[in-house]
Amino acid sequence: MAQDVQISCIRKTNRFEPHERIQGVGGVRTDGVRWYRTETQAIADIENGTYRLWVSAGGKSVWVIVASRLGRKYLKTEPDGDQPNNLLSLPECP
Repeated sequence: MAQDVQISCIRKTNRFEPHERIQGVGGVRTDGVRWYRTETQAIADIENGTYRLWVSAGGKSVWVIVASRLGRKYLKTEPDGDQPNNLLSLPECP
């Protein structure tokens, strides 16, 4: 069974396309320990059922999903009508 984990920060690349901008995601576990996964690791975690990742933005929680554009997989949130993307609005990971 997948473990639900909140993403509270991201690392961005210097790219401008939304599907190429996230380098990795991170947060703080319930025991207070910081965690970080590259985008590739996070995609694998979602696809193999290890984690269900989510973000909280603007008082709403939304799931992070794997999408594909031009054959490249990337992370994004489920559509919720908010712009910009909830992931891209998170602060940079330390």
